[in-house]
Amino acid sequence: MNLKSDNVLGCAPEILDALARANTGTDASYGADAITARLQARVSDLFEHEAFVLPVSTGIAANGLSLSVLTPPWGAIYCHDLAHIARDEWCAPEFFTGGARLQTIHTPHARITPDALAARVTATLYAAHPSVVSITQATEAGTVYTVDAVQAIGEQARSLGLALHMDGARFANAVAALGCRPADLTWRAGVDAVALGAAKNGTMTAEAIVVFRRDRFDELEHRRRRAGHVSSKMRFLSAQLEAYFTDDLWLHLARHANTQAARLSQRLAQRADVTVVQPVEANLVFVALSDAQTRHLRTCGAEFLDWPSLGHGVVRFVCGWATSDATIDQLLATLDTTP
Repeated sequence: MNLKSDNVLGCAPEILDALARANTGTDASYGADAITARLQARVSDLFEHEAFVLPVSTGIAANGLSLSVLTPPWGAIYCHDLAHIARDEWCAPEFFTGGARLQTIHTPHARITPDALAARVTATLYAAHPSVVSITQATEAGTVYTVDAVQAIGEQARSLGLALHMDGARFANAVAALGCRPADLTWRAGVDAVALGAAKNGTMTAEAIVVFRRDRFDELEHRRRRAGHVSSKMRFLSAQLEAYFTDDLWLHLARHANTQAARLSQRLAQRADVTVVQPVEANLVFVALSDAQTRHLRTCGAEFLDWPSLGHGVVRFVCGWATSDATIDQLLATLDTTP
């Protein structure tokens, strides 16, 4: 019963098959291979715009490097106070940008609003040069930004002279939930760079940075090499991403995760002794349990995270591309036996 993270799951079979195919013969190194070239074309088709993709092996690198081309070292990066870049990346954004300062914003359900962004920029105007706002899709609270919400943030960002960055660690879950086109959530809404997650949704190691301007791509190439994130056998990262975006595999996997989260939350919401504390719009479920329930679940082998920032007793369950009905049923049955 491991619902601690979508990172605990393995690699989708289609991704493993792609890695096996990439493991035959020889190909050029450092991204000059045929698979990486095909990936560029596939991602451009996906986003309906000339897109430039740089495969990397970690989401932290994808966030830090993509932010580094959107802000100078003396810049300010605005983000929600629950954002992964603020809470979990050990100053990696500051490191990759050479010193840009994070300025956090608190709003309900982890979604930044245009008004809250403007107020925060005004309040911190002389702390650092306002440079970029980063939004997370889907958010750390399991909610999503609608197309209209991203467009509104994009318009406000432009009015304030800010670039717009998207931490898309669960971008697939958001697109699957909204049923929209990837372009509508990104460049059409004013997004300048996307740290596009995939490892949470079925790849083995691959993440990507996607930008929509050649000059940013060229700068990213230099920054990525200096940071040590150019893989000599890039084809193995690209092969995972190529398979991920083939035949809508990425959306199929994300829809399963979202469906399982919805199923779990609906069953939990029917109980008088459990409170679902956040809207369940993607694949994260936040609930308030009693201390006895939490202890009992863990004693019986369930794995999940405490989430005290949302209140006493709040825990997080995460469903992923391979979360089974049996896992959810076992969790619910175990909860029934709480002493």
